Amino acid sequence: MDPCDNKPSVTSKSGKSDRTVQCVKFQKELPGLNEPPWPGELGERIYENVSVDAWNLWEEQMKMLLNEYRLMPWQKEAQTIIAKHMEDFFFGKGSVLPPDYVPPQQK
Repeated sequence: MDPCDNKPSVTSKSGKSDRTVQCVKFQKELPGLNEPPWPGELGERIYENVSVDAWNLWEEQMKMLLNEYRLMPWQKEAQTIIAKHMEDFFFGKGSVLPPDYVPPQQK
């Protein structure tokens, strides 16, 4: 999947994921993505190890990065930067959320 394409399908038509994963971010079994959200090996690792909830957290982080660094997501350089941050977010040092983490309420 090209990262510039529309948002990946993270849930089935019923609104729930069809599979679960041991989420690296939340350290528990949660609904997983329905397809790799990024091309290549990184996308496969995310598909196998990241929950829908953790991916939603990443999307908020990615928006902030795109805005903060004024990145254009269709440019190769921006995709490289985002991929590095994505790798760090899910698999880097400090990637696990604190056990008492409570996600912010949706507006």
